[in-house]
Amino acid sequence: MPNRPPHFAPRPSVVVALVASAAFLLAGCTSGAAPSSSSPTAVGDSGEAARPTLTRPAAPEGELPAALQSSLQKAVEGVMAEYDVPGAAAGVWVPGEGSWTTAVGLADVEQNVPVTTEMSWPIRSVTKSYTVSLILQLADEGKLSLDDTIDRYVDGITNGDRITLLELANMSSGAADYVGQAFLDDFSVDPTKVYTLDELNAFVIDQPAQFEPGTEYLYTNANTNLLGAVVEKVTGMPYAEALQERILDPLGQSGTRYLTDVADWTGPHPTGYVEADGALEPQQENPSILGPAGSLFSTLDDGRVWADTLGSGALLKPETQALREIGHEIPRPPYDLYGVGMGQTNGWLGHNGEGVGFTAATFHDPVSGASIVVYMNESNLPDAHPADAAFRALAEVLTTEAAQ
Repeated sequence: MPNRPPHFAPRPSVVVALVASAAFLLAGCTSGAAPSSSSPTAVGDSGEAARPTLTRPAAPEGELPAALQSSLQKAVEGVMAEYDVPGAAAGVWVPGEGSWTTAVGLADVEQNVPVTTEMSWPIRSVTKSYTVSLILQLADEGKLSLDDTIDRYVDGITNGDRITLLELANMSSGAADYVGQAFLDDFSVDPTKVYTLDELNAFVIDQPAQFEPGTEYLYTNANTNLLGAVVEKVTGMPYAEALQERILDPLGQSGTRYLTDVADWTGPHPTGYVEADGALEPQQENPSILGPAGSLFSTLDDGRVWADTLGSGALLKPETQALREIGHEIPRPPYDLYGVGMGQTNGWLGHNGEGVGFTAATFHDPVSGASIVVYMNESNLPDAHPADAAFRALAEVLTTEAAQ
């Protein structure tokens, strides 16, 4: 019988000096076993548990000290210089001590448009943390069980009678990814085609399993998109509406939108780039190819709110948050451990995103209450994730300041 993966390991406290106390086409695989039981759910007389009341966490008042701001700025600019990133928006928020945000470089190189802190960014696989949170909410309310198999909601998935929702959420399902030759051929005919969730999931139907459920880990968009279909089936509404009603509206996330048609990406926003033959090459945006695995767009301040909400467990029952912290090693994306729609790096909890010209990192430290968000407009670098590298550099600044 497979062993249960460890919880995210405790780490030395990141006590900030001024505080008393993420892909498109990313895939990583390592052996291990998946947790197989869902968390208990308290159920009321109606048979459904009450949903937690959500409020938008306020940003810490005031600014962080000037010396700390200078160190944070150098950290971001250092990563940008190392990887030749055109533009970035980043923020650090420390409860009781203050906030710091920055916009550096160019949102559009050709047009010489500077980045601003108010711009809307594709957050790519950070979307996965929202989708899995919806599934965990529904489990808390008794509307589904994490031990349910996917065949109860989506027909035709190989091993669908044995793949649980929890295995989809922690990337141990073994289900085929949709990004195969059939999808690539279809996409090449019209790269502007707006795909529906059903169309993306159709590329998984009757495809060979990649491994036996619960025996390995492989990070794919298909796992999360199948969960998006579960959200639709259980709530009886389109994914975007369920997300809006259950998470975005309660948190006041007016700058966060689920977009499948790039024409709806209105307002100031950056252009995404990849490096080709030593030059930056702008990318054509088509968010519909990512679905509930990566089609969210957000702002820096909404990123702050999501980092705090996700990492603090405010959406879920404590036992469900503990369940999502049961983690395992996974080569990509760059986490120490990956749990249930959430990663851990040096004790910080959150999610990364990457692909088609953009990287994102959204993390929260449950010890200090600090949050860090980084958005950058370059992706697909060999063995590098610029936004994650910047997040780590900013976290190290806080750790260094705490030690002084």
